Amino acid sequence: MIVDILALDGVFDTGLAALQDTLATASELSADVGGPAIEPRVISLRRNTRTANGHKLSTSLCSDDRQARIIVVPAIGAKTPEGLAQALTHRDIAKAGELLRALKQDGAIVAAACTGTFVLAESGLLDGKIATTSWWLGPFFRSRYPEIVLDDRQMLVVGDGIVTAGAVLAHFDLGLWLVRQASPALAATTARYLMIDPRPSQTGYAIPDHLAHSDPLVERFEQWARDNLDQGFSLQAAEEALGTSRRTLARRLKSVLGKTPLNFVHDLRVERAVHLLRTSSDSVEAIAEKVGYADGVTLRTLLRRRLGRTASQLRNLEA
Repeated sequence: MIVDILALDGVFDTGLAALQDTLATASELSADVGGPAIEPRVISLRRNTRTANGHKLSTSLCSDDRQARIIVVPAIGAKTPEGLAQALTHRDIAKAGELLRALKQDGAIVAAACTGTFVLAESGLLDGKIATTSWWLGPFFRSRYPEIVLDDRQMLVVGDGIVTAGAVLAHFDLGLWLVRQASPALAATTARYLMIDPRPSQTGYAIPDHLAHSDPLVERFEQWARDNLDQGFSLQAAEEALGTSRRTLARRLKSVLGKTPLNFVHDLRVERAVHLLRTSSDSVEAIAEKVGYADGVTLRTLLRRRLGRTASQLRNLEA
């Protein structure tokens, strides 16, 4: 199984290495575990391609071969919305889009991770589809691509031959997903060798107030919600405290975060609960009361749903 990794000039070093190492490890293990050999090939649009840290890459130039295959776009090195917006104006982005569209039309699986998802979005292949990206770039992604349904809670979103992955270390998750298509057993063994735990969601890594700061009203709502986290949520109380209408508040939260006011409050409660689980000896029931839930059962259910982990597992992470 050949996997082409499209390294654009300024590719993020960690993302590229994560894909290469995951696929190469799986290939070496395939003889013992079973499954096809996997050949990761780094391809590029130019002869002299360097990583974001200035390392020169040994790559093959993209060919005119249109046989169906797998092509992956790792992250590009920009780390802020401003830097990313500038990087997306580079002529290689448009050329990459042409290549991705042609390969997808001929049956290829097209994938991207982290800021590489913006390259995929620029190609138009994600229009009208569900996708994910790095959690901290969610507001920028939504404002730039309103025609794409962004679910940045997810680590991976798969559909219609297109795969998008979340923040930097999601390159490992993406690499394992590609291996799993050839052999689930090989993917499981590779994950054990690389010590990669299942991470279905980015929610546990997101910093809600970081996201909220991209809009003044959302930021004020975030601060009000934190100050009243142990109280039952009231949208009427929120609009009175902030001097705005519930419709305006809901619209701004949806535009910036892709969430309802109540869902964002749930995020803040989960964040506080996880912090208390890791730093205090309080019972789950006591923590539930502190973050506005009636009982520990509700909190446990929310932790499983949003983080994919139980409260006891979260404690064990810090043991």
